[in-house]
Amino acid sequence: MTNISDLIEQYLKKLMENSVEDYIEIQRSKLASRFNCVPSQINYVLTTRFTVGHGYIVESRRGGGGFIRIVKLPLDHRVNLVLGISNLIGDSISRNDAMALINRLLEEEIITQREARLMYSAIDSRMLEVDLAERNQLRAIILKAMVIALLQE
Repeated sequence: MTNISDLIEQYLKKLMENSVEDYIEIQRSKLASRFNCVPSQINYVLTTRFTVGHGYIVESRRGGGGFIRIVKLPLDHRVNLVLGISNLIGDSISRNDAMALINRLLEEEIITQREARLMYSAIDSRMLEVDLAERNQLRAIILKAMVIALLQE
């Protein structure tokens, strides 16, 4: 017998297959309504079945018009790099650690000097005017998004 988590996973993967893009965007509340479950059940599926290790990046925007974007990473030589960097970044990253990571990407010639300057600007504390804990989480989300965008073909 299939459980609700399996059904939600199958549904999302089917949406991904039918998508023209390499991502889908959904609303947690609408998905929960569709499966007659609580939104935390959707969170459970996303955090256990759509991980970087499974080849997905999940981005979330909260609020009334909020959505969840599930990005499927392409299977090529860059996937391991994206997976490794995403794992290094984690759910939260300090400014110093983010700067060190960008420096390393630059040293390894994975990114250009221009890309590094843009990344430095995007993660700068002065640009992220929120509480410290939220700032480090926001910085991690931004940094992951930039790395994925730069490393996609």
